[in-house]
This record gives sequence, C-alpha cells and structure tokens, in this order.
Amino acid sequence: MNDPEAGVRNVSDTARWMAYFRAMESRRPDALFSDPYAEALAGERGFQIANILSQGNKQEWSWATRTYLFDSFISRLLQDGADLVLNLAAGLDSRPYRMDLPSTLQWVEVDFAEIISYKEKILASNTPRCRLERLALDLSDVQGRHALFSALDSRARKIAVVSEGLLVYFTPTDVAALARDLSRGSNFQHWIVDLSSTIQLIILQRTLGQLLGEANAAFKFGPPEGLDFFKPFGWEPKEVQGILKTAAELRRAPEDFLSLLPDPDPIPPTFPWTGVCLLQKQK
Repeated sequence: MNDPEAGVRNVSDTARWMAYFRAMESRRPDALFSDPYAEALAGERGFQIANILSQGNKQEWSWATRTYLFDSFISRLLQDGADLVLNLAAGLDSRPYRMDLPSTLQWVEVDFAEIISYKEKILASNTPRCRLERLALDLSDVQGRHALFSALDSRARKIAVVSEGLLVYFTPTDVAALARDLSRGSNFQHWIVDLSSTIQLIILQRTLGQLLGEANAAFKFGPPEGLDFFKPFGWEPKEVQGILKTAAELRRAPEDFLSLLPDPDPIPPTFPWTGVCLLQKQK
C-alpha cells in the first residue's frame, strides 16, 4: 500500500481525508463551523484521496455533522467546568486552534508518532488557544495508556474524553477494555463517542469498508446493545444526538434519507443509524 496513487493506505490517511471534509465544509457560505487549518492539514494527499475515493465523498454531510456535534458537546462540557480535554486518536483535529477555549484549559492529544510529527510541522507557525500537549502513543499499548490515564487523572478535576472516529476501528473487546480503563480514573467524568447501529456497521463495511480494508482500517464496532454496551464498563449514556436527525435540522441531510426520520427510541440494531453520544461516568 505504498503506491502514492492508492486511496487510503493506512489509518493515518483517514485523518487527511477527514481534514479534506472539514475544509470543504468551511468553504460553504452556510458552514457549520470554520476550520481555517483543515486545507493545509489535508494537504495534497488528502485531496488526492478524496478524488480517488469519490464514492466515499457522498458521506460528506455526515462527517461535517459529526464534527459539529462533537464541537457542541465539547463546548457544553467546558461551560460545565471541564478543565482537561483528552483527545484520543486526535488525528488532524484543529480544535485547540479554531474553537473558543479558555487559555487555562489543558488539552492533550494522543495519536501515532507519524501523524503528530506531520501535524506539528503543518501548524508550527500557529498558536493554540489553550495549553496544548501532544503525546505519541499507540492506544493498543495497554500499559502505555494505563500510565497515561493515571498521570492525567492527577492533573485535573473534570476530565472530558473525546474519541471522534476511533471506536469503529476497535473490536467490542477492545472498546470494553478502553471503557473500563477510562472509568478507573476518579476525575474522568465524561466521554464523547460516535456510534453506529449493527446494521449501519454492516452497510459501512460493504461500502466504505471495501475502500479501507486493505489499509488495515476495517470497521469493527457497531454493538447490538447500542449505548447500553458501555454500562457494564462504568459509563452511563447521558445524551445522544442522531447524525441524520441533526443533519436534517441543519439542512445537510440528503432528501432520500429523510424517510428514516424520526429516530426510533430505543434504536434497534436493525435500524440504520449513526450518532454522537455523551457518556457520563457512573457514580
């Protein structure tokens, strides 16, 4: 997968692709958010991927809405006093530079060394709006993440965890272990995740999954329990926002998807659904 003309060659390439989508959204006159760094972060490679994988670009509305929802949840947690944001698999996220953040806020990004090095190079001349720290760590390194979570737990009172676009690449066993590890920290209070229903996971595997499988970026997580999956591991669903429902409210949803609204409650595994969820640690 070293062919420069190939699509997504590895998981890090998906970060460039997502930056491309943020750049496209930011160009719109009715943009849901403004990311002036996205185009540089996507780079030539990000735009190349978008051109090669044109079928995947049909989901542009979904990725933009997901980013909007993560922004909204993060802003609310900061208003409620969160003093440290831990962004797992941060990729090419530029929130520490583009969002309105307290200068005293601690923001910790974790990702592979390769993506961190690239990101630091692109953003070298820019100043984050908060106290930003980047750490190179493979999250499958269990001992490494235990050490990281323990160290961060002593640095803040209210920690908000962000994992945008991460869990879908993990097996249910891996997600359970990560959830359990995060819940052990006394100051880890909230966790923002995105989630797909089981049937939606199958749909993604049959469409985008074919584009990503050879790059070792296969989709794996869409639990039949839905949000209840997290309960045995210390996390309680506090709020959930469906991506299609939100996109319809923001006039982003394709018309041929609107027949799926409104979202059923509860959402069965056989219903095609994706959403962004705010989890709260159980007391």
